[in-house]
Amino acid sequence: MQPSIKTAFILVVFLIAGSALSYSFLNGHNPTVFHPVGTIDGYDLSSPELRLELPEILFEISGLTDIDQRTIACVQDEDGLVFFYDLELKKITRQLKFGKEGDYEGITRVGKDLYILRSDGKLFEVRDYESKDFQVEEYDTDIPVKNNEGLGYDSANHRLLIAGKSAPDGDEDEDQRTVYSFDLNTKTVSEKPIYTFSLERIKQFISDSNGAQKNKDEELKIKIYPSAIAIHPHSGQLYVLSSKGKLIYIFNSKGDIEAVHHLEKKMFNQAEGITFLENGDMLISNEGKKDQPTLLLFKYN
Repeated sequence: MQPSIKTAFILVVFLIAGSALSYSFLNGHNPTVFHPVGTIDGYDLSSPELRLELPEILFEISGLTDIDQRTIACVQDEDGLVFFYDLELKKITRQLKFGKEGDYEGITRVGKDLYILRSDGKLFEVRDYESKDFQVEEYDTDIPVKNNEGLGYDSANHRLLIAGKSAPDGDEDEDQRTVYSFDLNTKTVSEKPIYTFSLERIKQFISDSNGAQKNKDEELKIKIYPSAIAIHPHSGQLYVLSSKGKLIYIFNSKGDIEAVHHLEKKMFNQAEGITFLENGDMLISNEGKKDQPTLLLFKYN
């Protein structure tokens, strides 16, 4: 092949590759380019190790937490019940009634105690949940957020993290989301948010990571509506699940954005819960829509 023809051939190849890459970016076909900006270290979100269809009573599953390597506990946003689900037996093995009917959105375990979050910010503490004589204590947090959905345990600081799906009351920035802490020693809520997630900073992070001018219409689709929150047991990173928009945001312990990952629509039809097993395996739950609710397990490599 003559030099001039060879050069022209290489140029055509690069142009075709560039066109394909641009198409993938604009249409969301390649999650390592679209919204992403980073992959989730250790997980292949396209291939769950386990996919379980949950029973009808968990159609509106809204939060989950680990109990041990084979058991999770979860709540749904109608009944004041905790459901214990065995991953190996693939069935509910126990139910625990802790309260009346209500919009329950989050649950997390702290040792032998469970904490459940209602959307208005009220916390329910189930002490010694394994005992038949468990006790329930209630706490009015008075967090200035109307819709609270994310609840996680920060073991390094022995506190709960409560993430708001909506902006704080009176906040002029409708795109801002906050996380308040609940001190487990004093049983009090932080006066101010310990984390503030700014959509503007997230967009800047995406722009810097892509290293190129992005399609503005696609950029405007980036939203953050925390539906679940959890801290990775090995890295200490904060994982924030945003069902609306189908995204996972990863922040460091200071609240700085480190990665954004797009969730595939068919697999994550309505992702509302996230938790980690001790070995790092990640579980994500989906509410039912037209199909059954599901529980997905992703191995940590």
